[in-house]
Amino acid sequence: MVTVHDVARAAGVSISTVSRALASPERVAADTRDRVTRAAAELGYRPNHAASGLRMGRTQAVGLLVPDLENPYFATVTKAVQARARAEGYEVFVADSDEDADMEAELIGALAARTDGVLVASPRSGEAELRAALAGVTAVLASRELPATPSGTGEPEIPCVSVDDADGVAQALGHLSALGHRTVGVAAGPASSWSSERRVAGLIAAAEHRDVQLVQLGTFQPYFAGGVQVADHALASGVTAVVAFNDLMALGILDRLRHRGVDVPGEMSVVGFDDVQLATLVSPALTTVHAPLARLGRRAVDLLLVRLRGGTAASTQLPVELTIRGSTGPVPAGPVN
Repeated sequence: MVTVHDVARAAGVSISTVSRALASPERVAADTRDRVTRAAAELGYRPNHAASGLRMGRTQAVGLLVPDLENPYFATVTKAVQARARAEGYEVFVADSDEDADMEAELIGALAARTDGVLVASPRSGEAELRAALAGVTAVLASRELPATPSGTGEPEIPCVSVDDADGVAQALGHLSALGHRTVGVAAGPASSWSSERRVAGLIAAAEHRDVQLVQLGTFQPYFAGGVQVADHALASGVTAVVAFNDLMALGILDRLRHRGVDVPGEMSVVGFDDVQLATLVSPALTTVHAPLARLGRRAVDLLLVRLRGGTAASTQLPVELTIRGSTGPVPAGPVN
């Protein structure tokens, strides 16, 4: 294995000069830098960034906390975070809270102790608990925003990258309204979900400008099984369409309606949110709001690196777009059984 000692010997310089030439080339004379880089290339030397980071008090790693890695939403975000971070020379440690808000503070602390900064995706903790867990941690939030802190409190703002939930559900409701639906069920996610709260509020605001009555079906777990429950509530309520918190719930709705002999979209229309890959693998394919999940993951890494490099990172909201597929259609002529 080629070491820094070998490069120093081949270039005729000291070990410290090799380190400076490779880590901070602007601090080394051009001819010396060229000798070092040429010797390193000829010998096939690869710097040990982890060891260098430890000497500088840096780990060259970032942490990522997600609520549920089995959810394809977070799987896509995680892959994007890993790809972007590694392209920038950082490794990624991932932790899964299993939708347990009580675990988040402990996991954030564990990640912060092993990394330079932490990305926290869709945390379920309350505002006070989340602020306390992130105190002293260089962090970025994804799909969760904390209210601005009063000036003079000494608490730094934590930047957030999110998608335009309100516009997404407004597009969905506009689509259903154009198809003639006047009674639409709302299947909310967990009460602790910030995104669910924003989507429900967006639907209520959008309904005020359309001849549509919203029926609150309740809050449900953001899984396939949650959607199965939603379908029974929707049929009992008499709605002709349902907007689900996410695609996993929408897929559960489709499956339950099929088992109950309800035609989709002939008797009931279903809309999801996120546009995960599974949305196109069912029949009928799911109409859903496309959220740029990979872009969200990449942008979260970019914001964190800005903070790690001493810059000021501004929160970002990404646009969304309704993708119309086979699970939505004109309002049925008669009542749904």
